[in-house]
Amino acid sequence: MDQDLILIDGTQGGGQVLRTALSLSMITGRAFRMTGIRGKRSRPGLLRQHLTAVRAATEICGAESLGAELNSTTIKFHPGSIKAGEYSFAIGTAGSTMLVLQTLLPALLRADGPSTVRITGGTHNPAAPPFEFIQHAWLPLVRRMGAQVELTLLNHGFVPGGGGLVEATVEPSILKPLELDGGMDPVTIVSAGALVSAIPVSIGNREVDRLSARLKIGRHDLFVTDLGDQAGPGNVVSITAMKAGVTEVFASIGQERVRAEQVADVAVDEFTEWAHSNTAVGNHLADQLMLPMAIAGAGKLTTVRLSNHIRTNAAVIQQFLDVEVCLAQSSDQGSAVVELHAR
Repeated sequence: MDQDLILIDGTQGGGQVLRTALSLSMITGRAFRMTGIRGKRSRPGLLRQHLTAVRAATEICGAESLGAELNSTTIKFHPGSIKAGEYSFAIGTAGSTMLVLQTLLPALLRADGPSTVRITGGTHNPAAPPFEFIQHAWLPLVRRMGAQVELTLLNHGFVPGGGGLVEATVEPSILKPLELDGGMDPVTIVSAGALVSAIPVSIGNREVDRLSARLKIGRHDLFVTDLGDQAGPGNVVSITAMKAGVTEVFASIGQERVRAEQVADVAVDEFTEWAHSNTAVGNHLADQLMLPMAIAGAGKLTTVRLSNHIRTNAAVIQQFLDVEVCLAQSSDQGSAVVELHAR
């Protein structure tokens, strides 16, 4: 019945508001109606990756959905029962496979058996977590919470070409609370370098030169990986580091008319902010841990600031779950606390 719908204003957030709503709707069985989807974006409404997430969620739980069309700014989603199985979804563009996967994974953890899901599209996208971030930063912490998930990169995919392919195997799992308090522990850089595909290797070399200069690391300790012409054109700079038992990945995607040095600087700036703070995780990881923590019923983390993504995510979570999300920013803006507990 429409009077039982959770009503969500999607104007203030991006696609994440929709993805969180889809995940929680599948898990709780509660239907929702969202209006103003991505209303303040330059291209409002459902893009291909958002539409794929809606259609994939619909298939996995046998939902009834209305408004699932390209550029639609309003949808209704009535979930059914989550079903284990073998699934394959194609975005049809270079849209982010990682974001579609993060939408589906919480539901598949609640399925009645093991599942395999394959998604084709982009694996390294601007404004989305790249594969390395999910594999080495996000998934290890979700596994620490109890999730049994394996993820494999079968093909790289960059914007605009796409063609990437990832495969995840998911076992039914119960998530338990996680606390990440951080502190001023020393930081260890595990690896850093550049990945290039169908572009001159000299671009990757310039990025690594910049990493070497700014991170004070010998050039021989950094990597440049050339994929040849198999997946490009594309480029990503990444820094993988550990602090207080947490692995973080800071990545920057190369784009047209952006100098190699600027691409490297984005990754270094984000890494430096986190490394010099007394917080457990960066903003991107904090934002993406909120949903599994909410599903677990409790959790706590420290991060560098309260981003708009964190605030909008908290609002959607509290509409579906009997969980209180407490957000606190330090007076000097140097750290923030995100804490979730049962109401």
